[in-house]
Amino acid sequence: MTDPVARDPAAQPERTGFAWRRSTLAATVAAILAARLALHGDTGHVAGAALALMAAAWLVLLTAAHRRIRALDRARPEAVSVRSVTLAAFCVVAIAVCGILLVL
Repeated sequence: MTDPVARDPAAQPERTGFAWRRSTLAATVAAILAARLALHGDTGHVAGAALALMAAAWLVLLTAAHRRIRALDRARPEAVSVRSVTLAAFCVVAIAVCGILLVL
């Protein structure tokens, strides 16, 4: 069995950083498209609430990703916390739900 504390000092942190960047890019594109739909469509108060929730979720996801990417720049990055992963997953789901509300 391998030591669970031992980390790959080579490409693994870089790949993880790229994955966080891709996730934030995808969330940014979804948020921009949803904002465009909410602002140019005749959707009412539900669209405004969904847009506000989406913007908040996007900011939280962006902050979590930025913190994780900065942590990966260290020589020996620590493992990601369960709280951070849960928070990021919640934000992605919230953005998806808001997008669905805007489309309906």
